Amino acid sequence: MLLTLIRHGQSTYNLENRFTGDIDAPLTTLGKAEALEAGKKIKEIDYNVAFTSTLIRAEETLKIILQEINQKHIPVIKNKALNERCYGDLQGLNKAETALKYGDEQVLIWRRSFDVRPPGGESLEDTCNRVIPYYKLEIKPWLLSEKNVLIVAHGNSLRALMMHIENINNDEIVKVNIPTGIPRQYTFDNKLNLIDVNYL
Repeated sequence: MLLTLIRHGQSTYNLENRFTGDIDAPLTTLGKAEALEAGKKIKEIDYNVAFTSTLIRAEETLKIILQEINQKHIPVIKNKALNERCYGDLQGLNKAETALKYGDEQVLIWRRSFDVRPPGGESLEDTCNRVIPYYKLEIKPWLLSEKNVLIVAHGNSLRALMMHIENINNDEIVKVNIPTGIPRQYTFDNKLNLIDVNYL
């Protein structure tokens, strides 16, 4: 069976180089085009269910994809467990300006490290602590039933899933950046052993 992870298309805050977190920023024109392109890459796959967050940029991306692949009929399950991590006091701030204020190294630690929280926000570890239990409880049973699953979510909620599924450790995840609108495809056997993973 197949699991496809897709980070939402470019949002208005991505375009403006701002920390978005759980602010509800919509897709840009490019973001909608990225969603359409993602749909074209997975058009041959029949999905049984789709999961997404409660944030509009992920919901919009999924809606465009399902329309493109002509699978609007499948169940769509939305849950805030898949939301982007909260960046706290950094949300809405320009990333370059924040780096000038706090230094490149500190901002990189806030953005990419596993267990360091930005002021007032969540770390990737915090994100894992809500994403992975949700995956085990709600998503994994579909895969164990040999169903194909599509997840459209966010950079950090998907990094959390990647850590769990691909057994990526705390140090290695720092180097992982998930591009917008590029499907990452997992192939499992019927016991949920990972056979293959790649970007489409």
